[in-house]
Amino acid sequence: MKATLVIKNIDNLITLKGENRARAGKEVNDIGLITNGVVAIKDDKIIFAGNELPSNIEVDNDTLIIDAVGKTVTPGLIDSHTHVVHGGSRENELAMKLKGVSYLDILASGGGIHSTVKATKEASFDELYNKANKSLDTMLSFGTTTVEGKSGYGIDDFDTEIKQLEVAKKLNEDHPVDIISTFMGAHAIPKEFEDNPDAFVDIIIDKMLPVVAEKDLAKFCDVFCEEGVFTIDQSRRILLKAKDLGLGIKIHADEIKPLGGAELAAEIGCISADHLIAASDKGIKEMAKKGVIANLLPGTSFNLQTGNFAKARQMVEEEVPIALSTDYNPGSCPTENIQLIMSFASLIMKLTPEEVITAVTINGAASLGIAETHGSIQEGKTADIVVFDTPNIEYLIYHFGINHTNTVIKNGKVVYTK
Repeated sequence: MKATLVIKNIDNLITLKGENRARAGKEVNDIGLITNGVVAIKDDKIIFAGNELPSNIEVDNDTLIIDAVGKTVTPGLIDSHTHVVHGGSRENELAMKLKGVSYLDILASGGGIHSTVKATKEASFDELYNKANKSLDTMLSFGTTTVEGKSGYGIDDFDTEIKQLEVAKKLNEDHPVDIISTFMGAHAIPKEFEDNPDAFVDIIIDKMLPVVAEKDLAKFCDVFCEEGVFTIDQSRRILLKAKDLGLGIKIHADEIKPLGGAELAAEIGCISADHLIAASDKGIKEMAKKGVIANLLPGTSFNLQTGNFAKARQMVEEEVPIALSTDYNPGSCPTENIQLIMSFASLIMKLTPEEVITAVTINGAASLGIAETHGSIQEGKTADIVVFDTPNIEYLIYHFGINHTNTVIKNGKVVYTK
């Protein structure tokens, strides 16, 4: 068998070898570390990862060789919670935030999510495409090879929701980074439905979800379950309908108030519950029992400066599988830098380097339903790999705020080099 690409002399090869599922508890410490390792790729698949190439793998002058001496190699990073397709930006709100103006007051003045909804509605397909394409380029440069992208900036304007999803679909075809789409029409209650939110829930269930499923525009459905947004009962109705239509289900849960979103995620079988800053002890235990992945977003907590972060250490001890994501969006977390998120998760939420790398690889893949093909470096899996210019994984987290990426390989091809 002839290798088309070989990475040799790898100081620290982090394979995450093992079962193709989310890891939790003590097993997250087994990251499949190989020192002085080598990886062989044929076309878009990994054919070997270990210490020495076996004799049945041929290397010739046509094989691309990458010398990774002094470097760390990991699976491609997976950013499993983003709002990558959107119009506009909200830097104009920074001065107000610095003066102590509350989010609700910003919202009342036409800012916040309403500002992004307006900008997204007014943007053309090409404008949304070009803006998101630029963000994907940035994400790729930091080692991200797969992202989840949510709609949610059309809300009651279903045409805008569809436009977001169609932009994501086209980008998935064109850009090296894979985009897995999530329909999030239930991102906020439109102003005209504030006195009768159940009527808007009916529209999502009866009119929006069937079209999204029929046109195959999204793999998942998500709901912002929070005080003042969608209640537990409303969220349950939307997500169960999505499930009936064949969509996977996710939930923005307990970001601000302990509403019971974590418990709901366990009850109805969500693949992940995201944010979870205010999740109850009961909710955490229920998620552990049902294997619901906790997708934590420390960049959002950092940017909002609330001082509140998800109980990551408790979740690890309770054996809840954890993923980490940027939550890239124009309001609460305008960054595409997943390496910075990894540092926040360790330095602020006290996750170990092993827990962090597991969270952004195999657990991120599991939260998107792609762990069979992505998230680890082992034979038969898709050749999505990052070479970091760091001597070990600890250095990647310790030396924060810069880009450590040396080379990114996507589907067996080099798509980024520093």
